[in-house]
Amino acid sequence: MTASDDSYRVAKPRAGIQAERGPGGRAPEGPYETRHLPTSVSISDPQLVQFLEFIEQLEDETEAALDIRTGGREVRLLLSLVRNHLHGKTTTSSSLAAASGMSYGTALRAIAACQARGLIVKRPRTPTGKSFSLHPSPRLLHRWQDYARRTRSLLAATFDPHQSNRTQSDYFFGASYSEGSVLPLQSALDRKLHLSSDLRVLVHADPTFMAMHTLKKHFQYIFGTGIQIRALSIDRLRQEIIENGNLKLSRYDVVACDLPWFGELASNGALQSLDALMVESGFDGSDFHPAAVASTRHRGAHYGVPVQGSPELLVYRTDLFSEHGMAEPATTQAVLDAARRLHAPMSGRYGIAWNAARGTPLGHSFLMVMGSSFGQPVINLAATSEGFDTEHPHGEQMRPMFLSDAARSTGEYLMELLDYSPPSILSMSWYERAVAYASGSAAMAYCYTLLAPIFELDRHSPGHGNTGYLPHPVGPGGTPIAPVGGYALAMPSNVSPDRVAAAWAAIRSLTAPSAAKLYISNGSVVSPRYSVSSDPDVRSVSPIIPAVDAMARKGYLQIWPRPPVPEISEIIAIVGEEVHDMLRRHKSIDDALAGAQNRVDLLMRANGHY
Repeated sequence: MTASDDSYRVAKPRAGIQAERGPGGRAPEGPYETRHLPTSVSISDPQLVQFLEFIEQLEDETEAALDIRTGGREVRLLLSLVRNHLHGKTTTSSSLAAASGMSYGTALRAIAACQARGLIVKRPRTPTGKSFSLHPSPRLLHRWQDYARRTRSLLAATFDPHQSNRTQSDYFFGASYSEGSVLPLQSALDRKLHLSSDLRVLVHADPTFMAMHTLKKHFQYIFGTGIQIRALSIDRLRQEIIENGNLKLSRYDVVACDLPWFGELASNGALQSLDALMVESGFDGSDFHPAAVASTRHRGAHYGVPVQGSPELLVYRTDLFSEHGMAEPATTQAVLDAARRLHAPMSGRYGIAWNAARGTPLGHSFLMVMGSSFGQPVINLAATSEGFDTEHPHGEQMRPMFLSDAARSTGEYLMELLDYSPPSILSMSWYERAVAYASGSAAMAYCYTLLAPIFELDRHSPGHGNTGYLPHPVGPGGTPIAPVGGYALAMPSNVSPDRVAAAWAAIRSLTAPSAAKLYISNGSVVSPRYSVSSDPDVRSVSPIIPAVDAMARKGYLQIWPRPPVPEISEIIAIVGEEVHDMLRRHKSIDDALAGAQNRVDLLMRANGHY
């Protein structure tokens, strides 16, 4: 995702994060809803009988699911261990013995027995190994998670009258798992990260990375070391990574990179290839959306691991479309027709919101629409069976395509959108367009899924529960595409050699499916992994998650409308300046496109591409 410093803002970060944003950056207030459980439940006498029967079954489930020996107090011991794990709290033998309710000697024997059965893991806290912490093993976390789901299902069948017709065999033969595969809880690393100082991470100030900071204590517990997180606005983030690459030793162990930057940052030597580390650790990338992985490759080498996938979609108010008897706007003409019908300035509602601020925001809009709606990449990429080759462009394939019919159709389309847009459209960027839609002042918007929490998780938004999601509407020559944005975690090329192994372990943990699920439970709605979107708990958070998953499986997610070539940031800025003059009617469509063609052509020639 690309945004300017003074146009893209996110929810206010929690105290302690070093969030740095551009001038005038005001955070939105309260976009997320807090849900509370009932504080009390009244149980009648018949229900109490059922509850007693439930307790009897619960004992059986406890022994079967957790491998607990009858007659001991291992439930309390293991419960304390798992609770501390979830809270990121260090557990020692002494603290666990005290929490178990057993005598000290009996508790130590119980801990040793659980360790022998593979339920408890000891992790050295010091190089000598004389001091260690206790952690639940992956096996125990899986069993506890399974136990919780079984108990929840059993409770629902016992106390929910709507479940009264559900048979016992339905439950025991897997009906409670029919909705999808539940991701395992994240376990602590077997050994703490070998670092002489805190892990240093540079990220973008957006909902996913704000969620990462919320989970900072958790990850410090997982890693066994402190973490320093610095969050910057998008343009400052890119500049900081470039400047950091010029230092003798990197300031950071891990950096978050916008997907289109990988061509530039890999070619200028700011990032190191991860191929050897991937092979050595047996890294498997098959769970990631292919487009997200492709964005992190340059000339055949991998330079990052996706941490979030955020395609740009068209969002629209399903309630308004239903009220006016309109079908979903799957084509550019349908978008224009709908925008015209729903445009009601006197009522404070406009047809559509989109990026039209000068420079980077508008350049982004032009590239996305020209590619997805009209089928033409910004440069002359070679066509493939799945789209276009973004990994090995060379020579004439680097020539700009602003004099094409698709470019002119894009200019005409944006000029028409202008008539049904908010008055502030020529200064509107990523955050503003999402807020316009979330507040109800726009009936449609082009929007990255990254910002969907503004309306998806706010029950007061008119778009909450009333939003439809589509890939970019198509025009003549276009096919349904959802242009991919998002971030991947990478390692600077100048990381101290003695920190490389720890940095790679951190990248793997921070991008793991279990971590992605935690981000989503803390305010994000995006993930680049199929397994995360298949988790029933994740899918229930927001309808946008299964919608994007379906698009990924259909092959709609593509990177070629914004190819990760080294010059992409400059190309976007150039076209955003020329087209802004066009929208202000200071230039004709043809003059603006000719200006973009000449300036980008000069850039490519100067860099020796042809």
